[in-house]
Amino acid sequence: MTDGLAPGDWVRNPQAPEWGLGQVQSVIGERVTANFENAGKRLINAGVVTLTRVELPAPAHDDSY
Repeated sequence: MTDGLAPGDWVRNPQAPEWGLGQVQSVIGERVTANFENAGKRLINAGVVTLTRVELPAPAHDDSY
């Protein structure tokens, strides 16, 4: 299930944690293409694998200058 995934979202595959963090490139029906830091580009069947959305912390704002 894609659960509202959209290009740019950050995800993890709980069935393959060694893949690391991935960024969604496209979502077409149940097909999600994501680029993972340790596994490269992968086509995921979201009807079989449920990707976990990851909320990244906002970058710290530097007011030092």
